[in-house]
Amino acid sequence: MSNLESVIDGKTEAATLALIVLVAEGHLLVEDVPGVGKTTLAKALATSVGCSVARIQFTPDLLPSDVTGVSIYNQVDHAFEFKRGAVFANIVIADEINRASPKTQSALLECMEEGQVSLDGTTHPLDRPFIVVATQNPIEMEGTYALPEAQRDRFMARISMGYPDAAAELSMLHQRELASPLDKLTAVVDKQQLHAMIETARSVYVSRAVESYVVSIVQATRVHPEFRLGASPRGTLHLVRAAKVLAALNGREFVVPDDVNELVVPVLAHRIVATRRAASDSRGGGSQAIADALRAIVASTPVPLNRSRSV
Repeated sequence: MSNLESVIDGKTEAATLALIVLVAEGHLLVEDVPGVGKTTLAKALATSVGCSVARIQFTPDLLPSDVTGVSIYNQVDHAFEFKRGAVFANIVIADEINRASPKTQSALLECMEEGQVSLDGTTHPLDRPFIVVATQNPIEMEGTYALPEAQRDRFMARISMGYPDAAAELSMLHQRELASPLDKLTAVVDKQQLHAMIETARSVYVSRAVESYVVSIVQATRVHPEFRLGASPRGTLHLVRAAKVLAALNGREFVVPDDVNELVVPVLAHRIVATRRAASDSRGGGSQAIADALRAIVASTPVPLNRSRSV
């Protein structure tokens, strides 16, 4: 966290969510207007971990083979040889992912869900951990393609950087006048330590009552009148996995409802599609309508209470 915050000024919430997704071994989608530090956050997260890192700049002419790899005929051996693409890394930075065509975007579907690449009848497994940190510009901007629902659903969480406040922006002017903070950033966790962190977070206890609480929230999104498409079962799994990490970050070996409540919007909102009426009635558009409705669902869902006697 200290490493990330040394680069990203005044964005503690975004840095925390990025760390949660990393330890939960999920994928992170960072969405906002250009120039607010989306790529900087992705690079800082990747640099902080001593794993292999690859960066892909998504453009309209990028091909699926540029992402996954391609089979090239070797004239010496008279056989096809597989040349690995940029996706064969522990942390893949997919910069401006929604500037590429849907065909190229789909090259990441199998990688993100199954941790492998299938090409010419051969399956090539990806090394663990495998994490995609993608940035995207708002769909209203020129030269963007909307991410399909199947692609968005594979991201554990979506965060928005937002503009810095005046104090943070002033501090940024002084700190970055001569050099970028990324130049001084070094890895603070190696690959083995990250594996240990992932396994520790997975061992965090989740009671049946909290599991039922998560399921009630997710199922409520599927019948909500303002939602045309509710959260998927994958969203349920991701919400529990993220809550485990948040509990571990807070020094607990068990998940409480507050862990779930804090993560409902960043984990579920990007999976949901609002009705046209709800999107048009909201000042912030569809995303704001979805966030408001999710908070209302959380507020109306009964919270499981510890009914054991206090000592």
